[in-house]
Amino acid sequence: MQPTFVLVHGAFANSFSFAPLQAELGLLGHRSVAVDLPGHGFGASFTRAYQAPQDPGGLAAAPGAIKGVTLADNAAHLIGTLERAKRNGPVILVAHSRGGITATAAANARPDLIDRIVYVSSWCPVRLDVNDYYAEPEMAGVDVGAFASALAGNPADLGLLRVNFRTANPESLAAFRAAFFADGTDEQFLTFLNTFQPDENLDVGGSADRAQAATWGRIPKTYVRLADDASLPLAMQDRLIREGDELTPDNPYDVRTLAGSHLMWLVDPAPAARTLGELATLPAPSARA
Repeated sequence: MQPTFVLVHGAFANSFSFAPLQAELGLLGHRSVAVDLPGHGFGASFTRAYQAPQDPGGLAAAPGAIKGVTLADNAAHLIGTLERAKRNGPVILVAHSRGGITATAAANARPDLIDRIVYVSSWCPVRLDVNDYYAEPEMAGVDVGAFASALAGNPADLGLLRVNFRTANPESLAAFRAAFFADGTDEQFLTFLNTFQPDENLDVGGSADRAQAATWGRIPKTYVRLADDASLPLAMQDRLIREGDELTPDNPYDVRTLAGSHLMWLVDPAPAARTLGELATLPAPSARA
């Protein structure tokens, strides 16, 4: 039976960024659903102060709909989508970037709804919480401070993380491009940047949300490495794979690699669509044994 690909976006992103990938999947004969997590997509807040000419003071103070949204909220929303998709047959859950945290939490809670989980350069915490991984050697080259000039408002006051992606500050734009899309053209970069929303929630989970061997560990899993990713470096991707394999040695990752940056696989989606298409016919490890 044909599986449904359920696609989960990363931070500041939404279902819109999956449109080119979904087109490629559809042309290959595959069914897909792109999820908007709570406070994303048409549920996001785009204050008037974010429009040009921008009002920096208003942008720093305006409330956002994503305030108070938790990882548990994200997981519950995703589980609802998985339940509906599962009625139509097998489900392949695909997560990108920060979306991997939500996918992992959903897999911990409802492994019965997922026939394969696919991480595309995304977080699957095993030994540490996500914030703690940023202090590890594999993340040493990631300049998280480069985004400071584009931060709007105090996260503690707003109850959310707000970034001004419509800034004209050349240092901020250069930092965004280096982190996400150094291999794209200026036009592609700015186009993708304008699909981002300014607000993201603050909850990246804790120890209870790390991958659990008894539940998450039962699901066949694939990790798609992005070889030129600067925001989640290859060394950290490989560490997450290694830690997942150590947690479930009888159910190791099926590992694939795509060339490109954190976002190139979505801008030039044909290679990723072919890779995902191969997974649609891949038997579970128990069936291969």
